[in-house]
Amino acid sequence: MSSTAFDLIVLGSGPGGYVAAIRASQLGLKTAIIEAEELGGICLNWGCIPTKALLKSAQVFEYIQHASDYGIHVKEADADFSSMVKRSRVVADGMSKGVQFLMKKNKIEVISGWGKILPGKKVEVADAGGKKSTFSANSILIATGARARELPTLKIDNEKIIGYRKAMTLEKQPASLVVVGSGAIGVEFAYFYNAIGTKVTIVEYMDRIVPVEDEEVSKALEKTYKKSGISIMTSSEVTSVDTKGKGCKVHVKTSKGEEILECDIVLSAAGVVSNLENIGLEEVGILVDKGKIQVNEYYQTNMPGYYAIGDVVSGPALAHVASAEGIICVEKIAGHHPEPLDYGNIPGCTYCSPEIASVGMTEAKAKAAGYEVRVGKFPFSASGKASAAGAKEGFVKLIFDKKYGELLGAHLIGANVTEMIAEIVAIRKLETTGHELIKTVHPHPTMSEAIMEAAAAAYDEVIHL
Repeated sequence: MSSTAFDLIVLGSGPGGYVAAIRASQLGLKTAIIEAEELGGICLNWGCIPTKALLKSAQVFEYIQHASDYGIHVKEADADFSSMVKRSRVVADGMSKGVQFLMKKNKIEVISGWGKILPGKKVEVADAGGKKSTFSANSILIATGARARELPTLKIDNEKIIGYRKAMTLEKQPASLVVVGSGAIGVEFAYFYNAIGTKVTIVEYMDRIVPVEDEEVSKALEKTYKKSGISIMTSSEVTSVDTKGKGCKVHVKTSKGEEILECDIVLSAAGVVSNLENIGLEEVGILVDKGKIQVNEYYQTNMPGYYAIGDVVSGPALAHVASAEGIICVEKIAGHHPEPLDYGNIPGCTYCSPEIASVGMTEAKAKAAGYEVRVGKFPFSASGKASAAGAKEGFVKLIFDKKYGELLGAHLIGANVTEMIAEIVAIRKLETTGHELIKTVHPHPTMSEAIMEAAAAAYDEVIHL
């Protein structure tokens, strides 16, 4: 047993953990980070980054297929699945190496192994060979993230029933795929596989796909997906999967009775569950409720000196949320006075095609909260830039409080809208009114003009509709 003292030990090196570690080092804290797998966590290695690389490959393939629309003639193009997978892994590896560089640059000690917190503000780390070492710190930050949720009717075997990690590293492209769940993970993989020629069916328990989004966004995506050949079953539940034969027989309970779908692979995309097991929570006495560590607004647990951020605490399971929480947490530890995170102003992005981006309340939630609303909507079919780009699908929808002009929510679907949502997040942060947004000059021609036009539409001042 060895013992080394730090100001801060971070358990987990995902976008919450490694960002917190860097900020802590910047603030002068002697910091260590413990990681059982690859630096960068799920996001860099098996989530956000490699999936976006796969989606870009699918998008490029689609561009080539529609090259004639742009006056370019391409004789033939084939989707090389294994090369797409290889490229995504190269991209992920590059990002992970980037985190290694940042750890060295910021003089953060990286400890490889499985970390388990102990009473007395200590962490025990077991390396790959089973050797155990003990480290102590003034503060310990838990950032162990989450993994794919496994449904009782969908036991993942990583052969015929797979999770998102296996979905991005399959040895060969399946001819047919059933995707269970239509959140961000489900619709992104549905787009990728459909675009390169796999027959895709989405099964969603709720009455519409991407159910957390505004209803009009859900309808628009469903229309596009059906047009592209994706089959969609809503208000449906997978009750069992028979994997005895060559492929899979998926039993689906629908409002009209049971249907049996045959496919090569089933992808379980039913959300995530926090990684709380075997990290010492019970031994230290840290409170957990409904699968989440209980923390205050600065991420302090019930036990002094122990903190938690990211997917292990309540809130959106998003990389940028974990990063923001990590920075707030360590600034508080260092004696600063950070502002608590506003969870009502967190952008959500889904990188299917067309992309989806949103922040704040949906129209239905705003009305349910008692607001009298003004709604402005501007379709990209009326945008010059969208027409020039050949990307006329989608719209910008803004929801304002009629009384004060506050922007309550924004819902975008279309090309590159994930790059546009940050403007709206800043507008809401600065408490900008609808009239001020209308008078904010936007460059022409851009997709972002649609934000100004949607605001104008809410106040009956729209020019280009």
